Amino acid sequence: MIRPRRNRKSKAIRDLVQETRLDIKQLVYPLFIVDGEKKKLSIESMPGIFKFSIDELLLEIADCVKLGIHSFILFPSVDASKKDTTASYSYAADNFYLKAIEQIKTKYGEEVVVITDVAMDPYSSDGHDGVVKDGKILNDETLPILGKMAVAQAKVGADIIGPSDMMDGRVAYIREALNEAGYTDTSIMSYAAKYASAFYGPFRDALDSTPGEGDKKTYQMNPANSIEAIREAELDELEGADFLMVKPALPYLDIIKSLKDNFDLPIVAYNVSGEYSMLKAAAEKGWLDEKAVMEESLLSIRRAGADIVISYFAKEYAMTRI
Repeated sequence: MIRPRRNRKSKAIRDLVQETRLDIKQLVYPLFIVDGEKKKLSIESMPGIFKFSIDELLLEIADCVKLGIHSFILFPSVDASKKDTTASYSYAADNFYLKAIEQIKTKYGEEVVVITDVAMDPYSSDGHDGVVKDGKILNDETLPILGKMAVAQAKVGADIIGPSDMMDGRVAYIREALNEAGYTDTSIMSYAAKYASAFYGPFRDALDSTPGEGDKKTYQMNPANSIEAIREAELDELEGADFLMVKPALPYLDIIKSLKDNFDLPIVAYNVSGEYSMLKAAAEKGWLDEKAVMEESLLSIRRAGADIVISYFAKEYAMTRI
């Protein structure tokens, strides 16, 4: 009789033959930023996650670096008074988000990786990722705004630009804009397969970026489609992307595997807010073992083929490794 159980008979042997491993260095921690000072604001729908003013953000990053986390993706929570239909505050000289990037890179240099978000929705009074006219999201009119935003972020030291808008042609436009401005070494992490998912709810609560009217289904992908993800990724690779992202992660493990099997670029998976919050809620009820399901979830994303995992569990996972 063949006995596969021989390779499971002790923890030492199980560890020895384990196929998939998760290193803290493969994790990216999302951080939310607000304007002001001495602010650490809890997010009700995301237990354990906060919105930080720049001074508090630097303290949080210091804690994370001690735990071995060196990669961060930043998102701004912008006051409504600074929002308009063209997201002009996104590249304004006094933008607190740009100041945060600059201060992080000034303090840490190459010790940390700063990934930014390029999309209109945090700054748009319409709450959409593109320019809105007569209820329609205008693709080509949005691209120059994204280009200005990307260049502004590169100028203050961003390592990796993350266009999350899903406009057609945006990677090529941003790459050209960066090159023309002299930022040829600034990388692009493309949200290649970003689905119109119901798992984004807590994130939109955190940033107050829910669309005022309509939804995002004309630019984010249909959850029923998988072949389309290959096409989107191919276009982004041709346009100059350095990383390809799948978002969300857990409901789209097949898409992660598909991109891993078809592309040589690093594959990133975003373990989004809804995935985080539902596990937290179940754990708070005592229905699930939080540490166990956290580790199982992150490992499953790696097993599917993700080289890099963006997760709100990053800091918590790192603390379990001490």
